[in-house]
Amino acid sequence: MLYQIYEANRAWLSPFSEFASAASKLYSNPLSMFAHVPQAQRVAAGFELIHRLTKEYEKPAFDITAVNVDGTEVVVQEQVVEAKPFCRLLRFKRFTDESKLLDKMREQPSVLVVAPLSGHHATLLRDTVRTLLQGHKVYVTDWVDARMVSMEDGPFHLDDYINYVQDFVRLLGPDVHVISVCQPTVPVLAAISLMASRGEATPLTMTMMGGPIDARKSPTAVNNLAMNKSFEWFENNVIYRVPPNYPGATRPVYPGFLQHTGFVAMNPDRHQASHYDFFLDLIRGDDDSAEAHRKFYDEYNAVLDMPAEYYLDTIKTVFQDFSLVNGTWEVRNPEGEPELVRPQDIKTTALLTVEGELDDISGAGQTKAAHELCTGIPDGRQKHYDVIGAGHYGIFSGRRWREMAYPVIRDFILAHNQRAGSKPKAAKAA
Repeated sequence: MLYQIYEANRAWLSPFSEFASAASKLYSNPLSMFAHVPQAQRVAAGFELIHRLTKEYEKPAFDITAVNVDGTEVVVQEQVVEAKPFCRLLRFKRFTDESKLLDKMREQPSVLVVAPLSGHHATLLRDTVRTLLQGHKVYVTDWVDARMVSMEDGPFHLDDYINYVQDFVRLLGPDVHVISVCQPTVPVLAAISLMASRGEATPLTMTMMGGPIDARKSPTAVNNLAMNKSFEWFENNVIYRVPPNYPGATRPVYPGFLQHTGFVAMNPDRHQASHYDFFLDLIRGDDDSAEAHRKFYDEYNAVLDMPAEYYLDTIKTVFQDFSLVNGTWEVRNPEGEPELVRPQDIKTTALLTVEGELDDISGAGQTKAAHELCTGIPDGRQKHYDVIGAGHYGIFSGRRWREMAYPVIRDFILAHNQRAGSKPKAAKAA
């Protein structure tokens, strides 16, 4: 019922939001006579703030149309490589007319970025993708909002997530490098472990960034909520049916608006101050700061619904039973047969873990714990890196990501861009 109330409230606020937007333009457009009345700029700022606090935020675009590769700007085209009911595999293909640069780009490593399915869209990794494109062929998992998936497509469990990841790795081939950011570190480790146990070729490297491999270490507020509430509490209090005005009508989901409320509740003072600063920036005419605020919250406020089965599986497996670190996790393959997750079976995939010093989502040591599980990987093919001064988002977006985390990941991928024991690849002219 809560979802229906939320939708009714959103529909009720929609005309007021549009009115506030129009009024803001009326008092700010220099061609309008209202823009010249006393305090017009303050009135316009107030109306725009009201509009942004009450509007509905749609999924943003990646909007990556060009990147700089070796000092040359190359065109980027977003392509759908494979479409599944709950996920699209995207490729950001680069184009150039310079033959030498084109040959060099063809030889650069392929990277599969597994984006989180934890409330925000994959576009949250826009800066991650844009930076990686400087020296890699980049693929990204673009998870679909569950409210847009028809009930005819069936449920989506954590096991299905893992099977999706395996399908994408097989599609891209064994020479791919996998980067998982936050939530997917656990299912990605499970996916690669299962492939190794079956004797399949596994990726050249796996980079795990800020994820809850072992949520018992340095538990955060997010971890404590999942640990301290019973499984039945989550079933009864956060799972709702999608309203009839969406393609996924009646599908049980963990609604995005609940996740967003949780995000905001973690730092309410910070968000309040940010909105007030935005109001002041508009009054002062500081367009750059105001636009930076808009871009951040256009992304931050755009959320998606998660399938109830997947969400509840994650709560139980990762945050309550700690099945991965306890060695008790069984995953059902597409044929419905259970397989035990054994990270120690991974032999040839190099492992890099990355944590933020100030991460308040995944605490210190949670991601690093992957090294304790992957005992089959030689020490020389394992590395851990702490991003000093970085919070959760800072390890994959912003200055610290670009200047500190990315160079380490880039060098690690290049150092292990061939399987252990194989002969070095012959150098080719760039």
